Amino acid sequence: IRQSYKTYQGTPAQIHNRSERNSARRKVEHKLGRAAVKGKDVDHKKHLAHGGSNAMSNLRPRTVHANRGDTR
Repeated sequence: IRQSYKTYQGTPAQIHNRSERNSARRKVEHKLGRAAVKGKDVDHKKHLAHGGSNAMSNLRPRTVHANRGDTR
């Protein structure tokens, strides 16, 4: 785990990506309420890696099964 953090998870780019994902979840919780996203993932319709943003129009709550089952 320590090696993984040093070589991948701890890099500035990955820290920024994680920050963006956390920010997206907080934004959706604030807009829709905590109950609307409890037990769900917040999905970016257009992925951050493909130029998507954290705008509300690009975010939606989805079940864990549906969101993580998508091929990226």
